[in-house]
Amino acid sequence: MQSSEWQAIRCLVSVPASRPALIAKARAANADAVLIDLEDAVAPGDKDTARHAVADIAGARPTIVRVNAVGTPWCHQDVLACAVPGGPDAIMLPKVEYPGDLEFLDRLLSGAEALSGRTTPLAVLVLIESATGLANVREIAATSDRTGALVLGYADLGASLGRATAQRAHRWLYAQDAVLTAARSADLAALDGPYLGVADDDELRESAEHAAALGFDGKWVIHPRQIETVTAVFTPSAGEVAQARATVDALAAARTTNRGAIALDGRMIDEALAVSARRLLARAGERLGSA
Repeated sequence: MQSSEWQAIRCLVSVPASRPALIAKARAANADAVLIDLEDAVAPGDKDTARHAVADIAGARPTIVRVNAVGTPWCHQDVLACAVPGGPDAIMLPKVEYPGDLEFLDRLLSGAEALSGRTTPLAVLVLIESATGLANVREIAATSDRTGALVLGYADLGASLGRATAQRAHRWLYAQDAVLTAARSADLAALDGPYLGVADDDELRESAEHAAALGFDGKWVIHPRQIETVTAVFTPSAGEVAQARATVDALAAARTTNRGAIALDGRMIDEALAVSARRLLARAGERLGSA
């Protein structure tokens, strides 16, 4: 998947790899992507059995597997299970703290793909969820060509910082801005971490609206009942899509006459506005060329 395609992920729903029935339900739900979790949602004694769930899971919508962290007893085997033909579209690597974590994963994936005969490289979603990872996030974002998105994880980050995980905006703004800025500097998607309740309530909507206003492309949810609300929050309106499309088309036409800024509907537009317009169109599901 290309960068613009990861930016079109408005809602990512996660499910434990140890619960096959829940995996089937998640894949039938209306989220833009499904995350099958081999890490925190699976007990250590169930890791090996749960790993079988990641084979032959390619489907119509993007499927991501959260493997166990680098340095755990399960990471190598998780990665090998994913790097096969018919496997997932991407790996989510948790607890990334240093560029070397991704360098290790990149080498392991390249060898595993060569061994299995997989011809489509696995993408990587990078989960930032510690003080060290947050401090190094810009370097991490620029490390691997496989990286499609940065994801902010609140539960582990809260534990790392000694901070309550209630998602009040003023508590997390620095972390959100740091991850978002690093993602944009490397032309990556930025996904907000889950609201840590399972209800579809006002707090969920407020959390999603706050992340969308900051500029995040989408949000991870932990229960299917939350998909509709989060998807709606991150879905541009028909008017916003029409305006973005007009901006992109007008600037493309202007370039044919060597103009960099033009007037459109009573306002001046230039390439800076075109960047935002392309991102909005990607979130709306359009696939853009060079326009």
